[in-house]
Amino acid sequence: MRLSPDQARNIVRVARELAGEGVRVRLFGSRVRDDLRGGDIDLLVESPRPVERPVWLAACIAARLQRSLGERRIDVLWLDPQTQREPVHEAALAEGIVLEA
Repeated sequence: MRLSPDQARNIVRVARELAGEGVRVRLFGSRVRDDLRGGDIDLLVESPRPVERPVWLAACIAARLQRSLGERRIDVLWLDPQTQREPVHEAALAEGIVLEA
């Protein structure tokens, strides 16, 4: 995994501040592969409860993380009980690494 422990904790902290304590954050995509370089940070934020504006919330999480982690590209996918699962959600669930606080 190509995130420092401090970066991983910061990501989880921000997601929980904005989306609630019950969320789980997974890192997926190129950052889970140690043999690659660079790449954006792809995150899946899973919530046990639905939210009113999931796209807005995902954008807020991404914006806050870009400010706190530096100007790197961060993509945030949202998944809650009302989200229609797409192939990208399934891939993130299958290959993603759960980040711990």
